[in-house]
Amino acid sequence: MSGLPAVKEISIEISTSLGSISATLQSANQPKAVITFAHGAGAGKDHPFMKSLSLELANKSISSLRFNFPYMEHKKGRPDAAPIAEKTVEGVMLKTHELLPDLPVFGAGKSFGGRMTSQRLSKECPEWVKGIIFYGFPLHPTGAPGTDRAKHLDAIPIPLLFLQGTRDTLAELSLIKGVTKKLSNSTLVLFEGADHSFKIKKMIAINELALETSSWIDKILAK
Repeated sequence: MSGLPAVKEISIEISTSLGSISATLQSANQPKAVITFAHGAGAGKDHPFMKSLSLELANKSISSLRFNFPYMEHKKGRPDAAPIAEKTVEGVMLKTHELLPDLPVFGAGKSFGGRMTSQRLSKECPEWVKGIIFYGFPLHPTGAPGTDRAKHLDAIPIPLLFLQGTRDTLAELSLIKGVTKKLSNSTLVLFEGADHSFKIKKMIAINELALETSSWIDKILAK
């Protein structure tokens, strides 16, 4: 990583039909790992949450490659269908491994981005992908509790970290606890009083999210 700028803008071709997307490589100084960081349904890779968390992760020796899904790249209102989003995740992960072949790769995402990452890795998981980090897993729509969106998780062979707010309306507390309890490879960390955006009172828990991510990655890499 020596010689690389702290932030580097790159373009990643997903396929002939989907074209290319923009991405930002945020480099840590002596990185222990790199995450592919997918955004939520309503905000792109440069949303303040994405930029702030990427910077805080870099301060904790974790590089990140955050990226836009095609619908966000082309300023369309509706999120991509799952096959397109999953294809995008696959392309970004391959590009990340190509750019940083010596670093362990972790998939990660905010809400929709985390779910699309896990859906892709439930179908095929390269050996160099070491785990998945969910920054608020969207277990169900607001006001419609259910667990159908978690059905694919038991097909994932790598460790899973769920970072969840106790006031998250997209993951009723009892339901997310039940889902993670059944997954032998999962860790659930609750943020007391946080909503789906990890807002606690007037603060966003960026530093706390980065700390939990770093601590968990250390445990995975130590195994």
